[in-house]
Amino acid sequence: MELRQLRYFVTLSEELHFGRAAAREHIVQSALSQQVQRLERELGVGLFERSTHHVSLTAAGAVFLVEARQILAHVDRSAEIARSAVGASPTLRVGIIDASYDSMPQILHEVQARYPDLVIHQVEAGVPEQFQQLVDGRLDVGIGRAALAPPQVASHLFRRDPLGVMVASTHRFASMGGIPVAVLAEEPLLLAEEARAPEFNQFTIEMCRSAGFTPTVYEGTVESVRAAADLVAQGRCLYCVPSSCISGFPGTIWRPLTEPASYYPWSVLWRVTDDSDHVRAIVGCARAMSERLGWLVAIGQTAG
Repeated sequence: MELRQLRYFVTLSEELHFGRAAAREHIVQSALSQQVQRLERELGVGLFERSTHHVSLTAAGAVFLVEARQILAHVDRSAEIARSAVGASPTLRVGIIDASYDSMPQILHEVQARYPDLVIHQVEAGVPEQFQQLVDGRLDVGIGRAALAPPQVASHLFRRDPLGVMVASTHRFASMGGIPVAVLAEEPLLLAEEARAPEFNQFTIEMCRSAGFTPTVYEGTVESVRAAADLVAQGRCLYCVPSSCISGFPGTIWRPLTEPASYYPWSVLWRVTDDSDHVRAIVGCARAMSERLGWLVAIGQTAG
């Protein structure tokens, strides 16, 4: 199997027309057809349904298209990295969930001090997207709850973060020093966009159920903590959020959850096959910072 065969296959899958696909690849139509047929013979499956006026992907072709695109993207990225490595500073692409959380910025500050020439690109993405980008090679390191991580992603738990609730500063809960989990049953609870943060929503709902109730979920969703704070400040709902994200948002106040206290598990994420110095440095800094700041003192009080 050759890379050009994969490229021709992807182009034909997008065009579903041999003439247009050949024109895109700047080859004659017969050459493109021959290479696609050769690919099908090597795979032992048909990738396209063909008729006089119609071309469509088979079920096998649709599945193979996903993999082919990932292979080509990885090859392109590898070539780009190789070219940029000549005389360029080393780079690291790091996933963050939301700029409001403080764990990864603190870790990266220490890594940057150790490697001043390292160029770090922070990519804001939900945990499911981070998993996919780690597997694809588009990210080097991520952060999040590792409970749903695929087998290709390694993790190191470095922080159990006290969970609390964001309420409007005028809300009756605002005067309480801590809020028992059970009283959340009395209020609509805002969740994150499910596709972006299923692991956080799952954690929040499981916490409520362990206190004997299923939460009343606010009908809207958000993609950022700042957007959640706007709804909370309007008195529309409450929002559970860890202590690592309690920087002041106008009109809101954060209170820890009690009875029982709950702790959200943060892990550093990386590809199992990546043993580079800079990835090891981030994991090492996370471990050292965790020990120094006592980020795991609550370990054992909740499941991850």
